[in-house]
Amino acid sequence: MSGLDDVIAAETTLSEVDGQNGRLIICGHTLDELAGHKSFEAVLALLFSNLSGASEAAIRAELARARIRAFEELSHLDAGILELSITEGLRALMARLPDGEDTDTALLLAAAPAVFVPALIRRKAGKSSIVPSLAHSHAEDMLAMLTGTPPTPAQIAALDTYLVTVCDHGLNASTFAARVVASTRAGYTSAVLAALGALKGPLHGGAPGPVLDMLDAVGTPDRATNWLADELARGERLMGFGHRIYRVRDPRADALKAALKKLGAAGGMDAERLALAEAVEREALALLRFNKPDRKLETNVEFFTALLLEALGFPRDAFTGVFAAGRVGGWIAHAHEQIDKGRLIRPQSRYIGPKAA
Repeated sequence: MSGLDDVIAAETTLSEVDGQNGRLIICGHTLDELAGHKSFEAVLALLFSNLSGASEAAIRAELARARIRAFEELSHLDAGILELSITEGLRALMARLPDGEDTDTALLLAAAPAVFVPALIRRKAGKSSIVPSLAHSHAEDMLAMLTGTPPTPAQIAALDTYLVTVCDHGLNASTFAARVVASTRAGYTSAVLAALGALKGPLHGGAPGPVLDMLDAVGTPDRATNWLADELARGERLMGFGHRIYRVRDPRADALKAALKKLGAAGGMDAERLALAEAVEREALALLRFNKPDRKLETNVEFFTALLLEALGFPRDAFTGVFAAGRVGGWIAHAHEQIDKGRLIRPQSRYIGPKAA
């Protein structure tokens, strides 16, 4: 099957992925204009402009109140949920939220992953959950709920950049799943749960963690060339390189690399770890260009996602959940757009089985 490549399944005002030129446009703004310059709340206001029309300041206040409401759901965080993976635990907690098509439901869904993921991490480690703060920004509160200590301005800026960078990305697998479910008028929560189910698959949301496994295996910059060459010789994939859509460098990788360097300059990133990552990226790109000259395999968003989230203190098995905390705004915006402008999604299939007698 083709995977529906080049099939237009929706019209949207939310984001455009220009794979040939390496550009991502979100609500009329390039990623370069947003990442590192605008807060997650500001970009959520853009995504929700047709849903709520609220300003950045209003979104910040409403999102903070929604985090408090989401925290109340942690009373349902029992031993059974804690036995699940963080992604599955997040999905279980999200499933308890009301399934409406109103602004309050949208804001609660947008707020919830930032509350649930830190709580799951802490409770799995035998620690208590931390109550959200109305005074914090979304990124600041997520970090404070993770560590129990006030994050630095550089850490807040780094997570804010990450959440903005991953907030929407065209009609990817999870967003398409959200739109299909929304088209049935099942509700925003059902749409988000479908998206989370798609995100759980390793071909969509599961690659950042293995980037760190690769770095750990390489160990030091001087080993990068030989280790990577051996992997390619065995036919293994180099994690963090190549993308289904981008035929040039993934613009999200550049945004996150810039955020990572700022974090490192402020003392929030291990210098040796960053030097190792830069060596691996440099040698991997050189080897890929030599060994696979017919393919455009550039650094993708997963490579620097792994380093950034690791530096901020998130464990590897939580990376998909943190991604969901950023992407959930896009899922909800697409669900609303589908309900508002679209119709029931019902494609056709071509039967290729045995003929009836």
